[in-house]
Amino acid sequence: MVAWIVLIASGILEAVWATALGKAEGFTKLWPTVIFGVALLASMGGLAFAMRDISTGTAYAVWVGIGAALTVAYAMAFGGDGFSLVKVLLILGLVGCVVGLKLVDSH
Repeated sequence: MVAWIVLIASGILEAVWATALGKAEGFTKLWPTVIFGVALLASMGGLAFAMRDISTGTAYAVWVGIGAALTVAYAMAFGGDGFSLVKVLLILGLVGCVVGLKLVDSH
């Protein structure tokens, strides 16, 4: 259970570093670059920790799915990406697949 909590937190941090990377403008802005580096290290460290108890394929897919879904949602809400019902449905489908992977890995 701890591995899953750490994996989810690491997926959230993936969205943080991906968003910070975009705001760093080629590493020319200090604070987004610092946030990127710290979140990247913490996210990768958490993924590595979780992979001790969760299979590599499942852990990686869940980590990427959480990060991608949150990054797209954040960009739609705050980053100027256009909102569309199709994007929301696709994100929900992605989240559903991530939950499915967790359920399959539990058995």
